[in-house]
Amino acid sequence: MRNNTIDLLQSHRSIRRYTDKPIPKEILEEILTSAQWAPSSHHVQAYSIIVVDDQEKKKVLSEVAGSQRYVAECQVFLVFCADFYRLSLACEMWDTKFEVDEVENLLVAGVDTALAAENALIAARSYGLGGVMIGGIRNNPESVKELLGLPNYTIPIMGMCLGYPNQEPWQKPRTPKEVVVHYNQYLPKEKIIEGLELYEEISSDYYKRRTNGARQEGWTKQMAQYLSNPRRVHLKDFIKK
Repeated sequence: MRNNTIDLLQSHRSIRRYTDKPIPKEILEEILTSAQWAPSSHHVQAYSIIVVDDQEKKKVLSEVAGSQRYVAECQVFLVFCADFYRLSLACEMWDTKFEVDEVENLLVAGVDTALAAENALIAARSYGLGGVMIGGIRNNPESVKELLGLPNYTIPIMGMCLGYPNQEPWQKPRTPKEVVVHYNQYLPKEKIIEGLELYEEISSDYYKRRTNGARQEGWTKQMAQYLSNPRRVHLKDFIKK
């Protein structure tokens, strides 16, 4: 049974062009509050949000993110950080050990951050705003850290452009639900392959129509190429540091 929330969730599109209309302060505050009400593992709330509305800083972040112009053009750019700095201070307050050097903590912070970001995006869309997630801020986390004055134990995870949409992009087809959702046990390999072959046809047709034939490779070919080389190998050293 469909309702307004379902319609909103299933109409997601990444918006990269925006009008000049500013985002009212009260709406932005509601978006940020909604982000804070996302679920959090063990209630650690291991994330922070940096609101960037300074045009010069947005320009710098635009370049850091791989010259993505919409970072500079959006009304507000949010930077979501995994954050154990506050928790390190809590340990100082109570004179306890700070055992942060665990993969579990990294996962907890990454998941907390992503959940808060998704809440923010859904809240923004409920007000008629559009947005797009920006993973490119991980291109140079040292520059982001310096620009935004991030303390130790913080990692910039993703950015988010927000503004009133000035485009109506096509909606990309998703992987067939039959190979994403499994009941009681994981599907056999042949069933997954079957679904992937179907999705290659669907996604290839989508790109052909969207680009008038200029782009023809489907999702599986794109992902095979994308995962054929290591990406952002510097992040491991940055996180350890």
